[in-house]
Amino acid sequence: MPRILSRLRASSLLLGAALAVFQLSAVAELSIEITGAGANRIPVAIADFGGDAGLSRALTSVVRGDLERSGLFRLVDTGNVAMNESTPPVFSDWKSRGADALSAGSLGRSADGRQEARFRLYDINKQIPLAGAAFVTSAPMLRAAGHRIADVIYEKLIGEPGVFATRIAYVVRSGPARYELFIADADGQNEQVALRSREPIISPVWSPDGARLAYVSFENKKPVVYVHSLASGQRNVVANFKGSNSAPAWSPDGRRLAVVLSKDGGSQIFTVNADGSGVQRVSYGSGINTEPVFSPDGESLYFTSDRGGSPQIYRSSLGGGDAQRVTFEGAYNVTPRISPDGKSLAFITRRDGAFRLAVMDLASRQVQVLTDSHKDESPSFAPNGRMILIATELGGRGVLSAVSIDGRIKQRLTISAGDVREPAWGPYIK
Repeated sequence: MPRILSRLRASSLLLGAALAVFQLSAVAELSIEITGAGANRIPVAIADFGGDAGLSRALTSVVRGDLERSGLFRLVDTGNVAMNESTPPVFSDWKSRGADALSAGSLGRSADGRQEARFRLYDINKQIPLAGAAFVTSAPMLRAAGHRIADVIYEKLIGEPGVFATRIAYVVRSGPARYELFIADADGQNEQVALRSREPIISPVWSPDGARLAYVSFENKKPVVYVHSLASGQRNVVANFKGSNSAPAWSPDGRRLAVVLSKDGGSQIFTVNADGSGVQRVSYGSGINTEPVFSPDGESLYFTSDRGGSPQIYRSSLGGGDAQRVTFEGAYNVTPRISPDGKSLAFITRRDGAFRLAVMDLASRQVQVLTDSHKDESPSFAPNGRMILIATELGGRGVLSAVSIDGRIKQRLTISAGDVREPAWGPYIK
């Protein structure tokens, strides 16, 4: 049997351990419903992991759940076949079951007493191993190991990085004066509270390294921009000027933020260092300029402005020069978000009286409306650019929805108690 092509060992896989300072709240656990799937899903078999029955079963369920929710895979019934990463697969048997790929693994103890999850992925048609990994972690972090395994499988079969090991942030309002900023795994599990407040929390956005969140809090009876360290829980005020302080957006290097301030009159865009120093104004004019977001190269900003008479999206170089209008279809286009590769622009457009998610191919300027809902807001790209997370409404309650950039794959994320809003998809975890 050929040796595995790659064997990745994570020394501890303490993903999310920095969130241990937060309190768990089962009330805000997200449940995910798949409402659309890809046209040609890859049939893949995920055999039960060997080892401790309870822990192995939980690990297997995470891997299967991730792949199924992606909308790109069809899980093949394994028939409870006992198999680990060292068991030679009978390729003809799995082919007869309809599988194109097979994953098998086991869970055991590492030399230092922690859990070690091993797996291999096979191409059934070519009858060769495709990939494999070994992740060493503690028992409470086995879900993170499952997400990592699913990411490896996704990347080998789809050809792009997976996002199962990433995290999302969102705000839950569970009462007239109860707002909570949550951090959760991308599948909505392992939710933890970063901040509780009696006043609104809006506009959370992840730093590029995933270690901090910037957001706007009204706890001082006015909008103030904070930067919050997830490891320590320490918060620093970044913008607390006269008037409104809002709409933070991180620069790609994580050193600066773009913010919207009204301290000079009107809403204008400024940049500020992450510690609150070095405030510089970057937009001018009598109109409203808001909702900035950096381009992936950090050289320009996309933003919303009504300078032309209606809210539209513009692009302005930080090096100077006039802003260029980007959106022209329709009289209302707001909240620009750029895909990680810089090729697509997601935004909210008003069509037939409804606010819907749209995406523009920046090369061709072609626009596609991706949803048929009525109150979409706050789009946020997954770090691989394939999915977009939004807030919307269902039955008068705030829910989250995720849709693929081609509009085919759709998911709905709901919470049993309270409205959920203000989603932000975090970066890859290093």
